[in-house]
Amino acid sequence: MRAIITGGCGFIGSAVCRYVVGELGWSVLNIDKLTYAANRANLTSIDGNDAYALLEADICDHKAMAAAFADYRPDLVIHLAAESHVDRSITGSAEFVQTNIVGTHSLLEAARQYHASLDTEARKAFRFVHVSTDEVYGSLGPTGLFTETTAYDPRSPYSASKAASDHLVSAWFETYGLPTLITNCSNNYGPFHFPEKLIPLIILNALEGRPLPVYGDGSNIRDWLFVEDHARGIVAAALKGNPGEKYNFGGRAERRNLEVVHGICDALDHAVPGEGSRRDLITYVTDRPGHDQRYAIDCTKAERELGWTQTVSFDEGLRQTVRWYLENESWWRPLREGVYSGGRLGLVGG
Repeated sequence: MRAIITGGCGFIGSAVCRYVVGELGWSVLNIDKLTYAANRANLTSIDGNDAYALLEADICDHKAMAAAFADYRPDLVIHLAAESHVDRSITGSAEFVQTNIVGTHSLLEAARQYHASLDTEARKAFRFVHVSTDEVYGSLGPTGLFTETTAYDPRSPYSASKAASDHLVSAWFETYGLPTLITNCSNNYGPFHFPEKLIPLIILNALEGRPLPVYGDGSNIRDWLFVEDHARGIVAAALKGNPGEKYNFGGRAERRNLEVVHGICDALDHAVPGEGSRRDLITYVTDRPGHDQRYAIDCTKAERELGWTQTVSFDEGLRQTVRWYLENESWWRPLREGVYSGGRLGLVGG
């Protein structure tokens, strides 16, 4: 299998690359712009593999994308390249519109032109998998779950840009017959997670004895999915999914944000005891503008049609994640000191 994977140096993209190259033996061309959240070190385990190659390029560059398709001649595409942090989208929406919408359009057009050049059998086998988020569905009340037919109701610049890209992907299937699939996932966590997101931010702040910021009263609820389980789901959709369909991937692990922070504090107190509890570092801060209250995914369709199941429970995954950060300071220390130091992002007006 020859695959183009966009955004393969990012958190989820690198998990997919490590899985398909390291375990499945695929050949992969990783197309990545290498923005602040991308990290070549995420792929050290496969970097010397002859089946893996990195192309540093912007998906908005249509000529570069068309050339990549023509030169590499993939059997499928897994599109993960995106600006993904809600807080950054609040104060810098233009980059999200450019990468997530314009970039997806550029990639779809390159894929469409390449797909049209294939022979009949290759056209039938080709797949374009677009990886999206549950945030496109908006905010749930105290009950209910997102399904593949839930109406879109994005609330942040990030989720609006991902919703737009989802609609483009669907339109290219309906209008041009490009065999696309869309996956929507709940919050991912695990090793190699850039430390602007909740779990790695809290782990690293707690290790350094810094305040642990919790938005509002910490009651917002997210469904958590271990990143390596998600990577397997994306690949299952690529190999077994039906073009034109959507597949939701979730962890069946709803937790209030404050519960997640408590769990990290307790895991660190057990692994690296200090004076008192790290829960004492929790600091409640002004809530994020437009903060959705609750997300939760119904992943029954993926389980039934793709044979996918999650294998790592949230409690076990959190322990593994905390342990990974404890053992991999050489990975995260340069990021904390040179890229993002842990300060507050996403306040309107800067």
